[in-house]
Parts: sequence; C-alpha cells; structure tokens
Amino acid sequence: QVQLVESGGGLVQPGGSLRLSCAPSGRVFSINAMGWYRQAPGKQRELVARIARDGGTNYADSVKGRFTISRDNAKNTVYLQMNSLTPEDTAVYYCNVDIQYTRASMWYGSWGQGTQVTVSS
Repeated sequence: QVQLVESGGGLVQPGGSLRLSCAPSGRVFSINAMGWYRQAPGKQRELVARIARDGGTNYADSVKGRFTISRDNAKNTVYLQMNSLTPEDTAVYYCNVDIQYTRASMWYGSWGQGTQVTVSS
C-alpha cells in the first residue's frame, strides 16, 4: 500500500529553520494539489500552505513571509521551507496530497503520518 512519507521535522531554536518534505512511498498514477497542515496540542488541525499542480500557492496568514511551499512534480514531492520559526509554530505537521493511485481509481485526499516540529530554546 502506497503511503505518504514525511521527513525533516525536529527540534530547532527560535529564529531557526527547518525543511519538511513529503512524497509517496511508491508509484502513483497522478497527483494534483499538495499541502501542509499542522496541529498543536489542544488545537484543531489547520492549513499551513497549499500548492496547486500549476504552482499556485496559498498560505495561512500566520506563516506568510516566513514559510515557502514548493513541489517537484517529477519526484511527486512537496516541500515546506520554514524560516524564522517561533514557539507558536510548534506542532505536528502533516502533508496532504490529492492522489489518483491508479488510472481507474478516484481521487483521494491522502494524509501523511505527521512529523513533529518543536521550536524551543
């Protein structure tokens, strides 16, 4: 079964940077929009950034100017470059990708397993 695999989380000091990546673990037929969400303890999951297949992006107001989402369509990979991190960015970050697993299948909004980002001194 193909799963979304995330990497790049960890512990970083305030003001630091991290880069997250996410890609399917195997071959899929097609990918459309890709995005990142996050969930802090006691809070609802929220959109961080999303990128369309043509490269169009949208960001949460709280991360504009600090985070950059990008994608490599040849590698079916989405990235999230996070700069100027603050403790308020501490959360589990999840990728979400619209995937057509086979030519005959429907589109699925698939989730990664999540990667912890902790911003602390």
